[in-house]
Amino acid sequence: MKTNEQLQKDVRDAIKWEPLLAAAEIGVCARDGVITLLGTVDSYAKKSEAENAAKNVAGVRVVIEQIDVKTSRNLQSRDNHELADEILSIFKLNHEIPGERIKVKIEKSWVTLEGELQWNHQKDAAAKLIQKLVGIRGISNNIVIKSDSTDEVEKEDIERALARNWSIKEQDIHVAVSNNTVLLTGTVGSWYERDEAERQAWKAPGVELVDNELVVEYEYSLVS
Repeated sequence: MKTNEQLQKDVRDAIKWEPLLAAAEIGVCARDGVITLLGTVDSYAKKSEAENAAKNVAGVRVVIEQIDVKTSRNLQSRDNHELADEILSIFKLNHEIPGERIKVKIEKSWVTLEGELQWNHQKDAAAKLIQKLVGIRGISNNIVIKSDSTDEVEKEDIERALARNWSIKEQDIHVAVSNNTVLLTGTVGSWYERDEAERQAWKAPGVELVDNELVVEYEYSLVS
């Protein structure tokens, strides 16, 4: 069990442990497993790294991210067309994703990704490839997953994948399949397990949407 103060300290330590965030001024508030991150950083990569670090701390149920990205004046005035060309070039050189199926829109240094891809890991990779680019304030990943598979999504295959995964300790996970949509319900012991369960579900051929309604349950001390 953890008190609010212990959880707050653990999240702060996890953020500071990341080399990218060692000098970042990020405030942390904790209340019954709900973590709020506050502050200002100079890159989108740092913002994303802080959120991921907080999610991986035991006891964190929800992360509310209120971090602002403010770059220097010369980066704020960076031409959107130049940034878009750089992003498209990165996609073209990467063999993991079919870059020709991705559309890029940029407004005031905020990048929006659109288009259709076959696998969710390709969608995630597209965002990760560009999050460290200088001058980006944020990323909206609106890429839609459209499977090329004609096979029906097999519920039992997903259940077996969850059962054999060593990092998912809790097995109170219920899987429901409707057409190309997978619904995950139940409880897990950490945010990491919640994300890992969703990642495993996305691997099933034919999946186009995973509705992750898993709840993170953790016992907290009443002493704060």
